[in-house]
Amino acid sequence: MPPPALVRPRPVHRAADLLAAYLPGSFYFASARGSLLADGVHTTVRAGHGARARAAAEVLDAAAVGGVDEPLVVGAIGFRPDAEASLVVPALVRRAGANTAVDVPVTPFGSTRWSITPRPEPEVYADGVREALELIGGGELAKVVLARCLELVAGDPVSVPSLLARLVRADPAAHAFAVDVSAPGDPAPRTLVGASPELLLSRRGAVVTSNPLAGSRPRVADEAENRRRVAELLASEKDRHEHAHVAAQVAEVLGGFCADLDVPAEPVVIGTPTMWHLSTRITGRLADPTDPGSSSLALAEALHPTPAVCGVPVGRARDAIAGLEPEDRGYYSGLVGWTGLEGDGEWVVTIRSAEVCDRTVRLFAGAGVVAGSDPAAELAETSAKFRTLLRALGLEGAA
Repeated sequence: MPPPALVRPRPVHRAADLLAAYLPGSFYFASARGSLLADGVHTTVRAGHGARARAAAEVLDAAAVGGVDEPLVVGAIGFRPDAEASLVVPALVRRAGANTAVDVPVTPFGSTRWSITPRPEPEVYADGVREALELIGGGELAKVVLARCLELVAGDPVSVPSLLARLVRADPAAHAFAVDVSAPGDPAPRTLVGASPELLLSRRGAVVTSNPLAGSRPRVADEAENRRRVAELLASEKDRHEHAHVAAQVAEVLGGFCADLDVPAEPVVIGTPTMWHLSTRITGRLADPTDPGSSSLALAEALHPTPAVCGVPVGRARDAIAGLEPEDRGYYSGLVGWTGLEGDGEWVVTIRSAEVCDRTVRLFAGAGVVAGSDPAAELAETSAKFRTLLRALGLEGAA
């Protein structure tokens, strides 16, 4: 008889070890489901909007035939249909469990000097909200999400590993990520880094989950005030209406792929270190998990963009965003994550994120505008959402 095949045990990694091993150019992604660190490029996925999931499936099949063990496609996709994307099959993937707050090393940024330029100026953003309200009042839109940008320039190159570690330490429950999104013409390597609270789509076998967020309040240090804000958020007709748009669209899209779908009748409130959000966790069972059109990437692209980052109806909201926002969002409010050979994977919305290139950091934050929105309140909401990245950079209060 031939000798039994040698079974090589998989190396076991700690989440903190993967985080410590991250270097710009790698792909890092962590959630409650676990952490992964990917390095090198085996294959690049080259496809445009609507064709990426099929192209990903083809390169995954080819990688498996070529001897890659359990290949993955990892990366990020921008907000607009014609936006850039960075999707690859990495040469090496290491996995670990979920992050915990106690074992994440953090390096301080020191006393670097910063210049901060809002794009647009706050009063111009408020004017944009007023224009959006006119479109809503005229019946062209039910909702549109308007974002603004802060461009930060440091006195020294920004350490992406330090920024990533600080984001993980601040909120281990968030979906932390760092992706090389460099493009020809960039003056230096460019990295998309962040800690998103919003799960766009997770797939495990036949089970899919989406957790849209919409309707927000800033979180503060005083717990009595936090309880008041949570109660106010739950009772807010405006915020519940805004949230209902998002949950309904996600349920409608997933319902086209699922035999069973569970949509809670009422939202709940979840918290991050800086915000409170209305949340609905939607779960379903796929009608045909073997269909390539039901892969995690295919489902994520079908859902993107949700009304939480775009608006209702989607096409008109995207057009309004293009006309009202002076800065191209790039990867902000797009998606980042991974998908595997059998279609399993996890994709999150790229909010609470920044693009880092040498000494420059560009971060975006948005607010949903619906009938009854107040321009000053929407501006304040974007300032509160900037706090996740600003706090990690040691600049809280700069928005």
